[in-house]
Amino acid sequence: MKKNSKFLRSNAVQSLIASIICIIVGLFIGYLVLLIINPSGAWGAITAIVKNFLYYPSKPAAIKYLGSTLVKAAPLIMCSLSVLFAYKTGLFNIGAAGQYVAGAGACLYLALGLKAPWWICLLAAALTGALFGAVSGALKAYCNVNEVISCIMLNWIGLYAVNMLLTSVKEPASPYTVQLASRNPGAILPDLGLSDLFYRNQYVTIAIPLSIIIAILIWVLLEKTKFGFELKATGLNKFAARYCGMKEKKNLILTMVISGALAGLGAAFYYLSGMEQWSCTQTSIPGMGFNGIAGAFLGSLNPIGTIFSSYFIQHITSGGAYVDKTLYCTQISDFISAIIIYLCGFVFFFKLWMNRMLDKRDEKLAEAARKGGEA
Repeated sequence: MKKNSKFLRSNAVQSLIASIICIIVGLFIGYLVLLIINPSGAWGAITAIVKNFLYYPSKPAAIKYLGSTLVKAAPLIMCSLSVLFAYKTGLFNIGAAGQYVAGAGACLYLALGLKAPWWICLLAAALTGALFGAVSGALKAYCNVNEVISCIMLNWIGLYAVNMLLTSVKEPASPYTVQLASRNPGAILPDLGLSDLFYRNQYVTIAIPLSIIIAILIWVLLEKTKFGFELKATGLNKFAARYCGMKEKKNLILTMVISGALAGLGAAFYYLSGMEQWSCTQTSIPGMGFNGIAGAFLGSLNPIGTIFSSYFIQHITSGGAYVDKTLYCTQISDFISAIIIYLCGFVFFFKLWMNRMLDKRDEKLAEAARKGGEA
C-alpha cells in the first residue's frame, strides 16, 4: 500500500493522469459543442478528429498520412521546447511565434535566393531565431523590459520583415514562394530512407528523429547539468542567483537565445521538408509558435512530455481536415485543442485535490493500524 501511495504521489504520474483527464474532458466538451451545432453529424465529426489518418481504410494510405502528421508534429515539438525552456527559467516566451517566422524567412531565403544546401539553411534558421530571442533577452536583462511585451512586438516585426524579404523569391503569378523541390532540391532535408517507411511520403525527413533527440538533450541540459541548474536558479530568483555568483544577465540572455534557436529550427524542419510554401501576403502569424504554448503545458512542462503532447495536438488538428465541411468548419479541432489547454490550467488544483485524498486515505490506514495494534 505504501508503494502504491508513493507511486500516486509522484509528480510525473500525477501530471500524466491530469493530462489524460484534460484530454478526455476536452474531447467530451468538443462533442457537446458539435451536438449543439448539428446533432446528426456530431459522432462522425468527433471520431474523424480522433482517428485522423486512421480515417483511411487502406493501410498504405493511413501510414502515408501518419507520416504527414509526424512532419507537422516535428516543428511543433521544437516550438513547445522553446516555450518550455524559457518557462523553466522564469520567462514566458510568447515570442516563439516570431522566432519561428524569422527562422522560416532565413532558411527559405538562403534556400531559394542563394541556393544554399540544407545544413546551411538549418543553421541560418537557428541563428536568426536565436537573434530574435537575444533581443528580448537583452531588453529584459539590461532594461527590465517585460519579455512578453518585447516578444509580441518582435512577432509582428518578424512577420512583415519576412514577407518583404521573401517577395524576391516568390512565384510571379502568386503570393507564394517558389517550390523548394523545383528551385533547389539540395535544400530539402535528407530522409535517410525514412520516407520509404511511410510508403514514399516525400515530406518525411530527418526532422522527425532530430526533434526527438533535441527534446532528450534539452531534458538532460535542464535536469542533469550545472548550466541548466544555474538557468533555473536565475529564473526562480535572479537576486539570489547573483548573490551565489551566477551571472544573471548572461543567463537571461542565453535562455532566450537557446529558446529562439529552438523555434527557428522548428521552422526549418517544416519548410525545408518542402511540404508548404510561404505566403508573402499573409497578415497573421503562423499558429505553430502559439501552439507551442499548448504543447508545453499539456506536456506538463517536461521535455519528454512535449513529444507526446505535441503529437497529440497535431493529431487532432490534422483530424479536423476529415470533418464534414457541409456541417462543421475544420477549425473545430483547434477549438477542442484550446479547451484541452484551458483545462490544463487546473492541473495544479487536480494535484492538490489528489494529494489531499491520498493524505486522508493514509490517515485512515494509520488510524486502523493503530487500533489494530492496541487490540
